Order: sequence, then structure tokens, then C-alpha cells
Amino acid sequence: MLPAAAVFHFPWEINSGSVQEGESVRTFGRLVCYQPEESRATLSAQHASKEHHVVVHTLFVEPFNPIIGAQYIVLGETENAEGVGHMVRARVLNCVDGVNIALLQKAINEQRSFFRERECKQSEDAQPADAT
Repeated sequence: MLPAAAVFHFPWEINSGSVQEGESVRTFGRLVCYQPEESRATLSAQHASKEHHVVVHTLFVEPFNPIIGAQYIVLGETENAEGVGHMVRARVLNCVDGVNIALLQKAINEQRSFFRERECKQSEDAQPADAT
């Protein structure tokens, strides 16, 4: 059976604990550190004048050619790692350098809005009509 579809989460959402352990996620960030001996990379993203870091376990995507300073999108499952906190165990790690991050954030917000509207409409359609 395939894992559930991964939802885009902003790096600051992953660090805030709003994502459950084991949940499939997609996120993004600039590669600021890669430790091949530990199979660990750190992605960074800025939000509201604060720098947010996401630790990525890279064992399943190695070997890869890390480009420090490049933008990456990661798809994987979250887990709590001792000494690290929240970490994403990567299934896919793609370099997407050149992507307009502001536009990506806007698209993620638009997608979330669409899904909320769709859920509301489906729940309204599923409710039985009141007998008058």
C-alpha cells in the first residue's frame, strides 16, 4: 500500500510541532549544511525575519551531490530524533535552485485554501437535507 499523499508544510510549521511524527510531508529550504558521515542535511528558510531550520535524514537519497546554498524540496516522513528534535527522513530530495520561493509560498497557501473549500463543500453535500 502506498503512503498517504504528502502535504506541503512550511519549515516553521515542522519545527513548531504542528506536524505529527510519521506524517508524510513536503517542504523546502536552502541547503546550509551537509554531514555525509551522519547522512544529515540542514535546510533553512526565512519567515517573518526569523531563520528556520529543518534537519533532513538523507540515507535513502544518497549518494547525492549537495550544492550548499541551493534551494531544495524534500519529500519524506517526520520523526523525532534525539538531540535534533523534528527531522524529515527524505524519500526524495530535489535541487530546485532558481524557484521563486515567494511564489511557491503563495501557491501552497492557494492550494490549502482550495482544499479547505472543497472539504467544506463535500461535508455540506454529505449532510442529509432537513425534513420540513
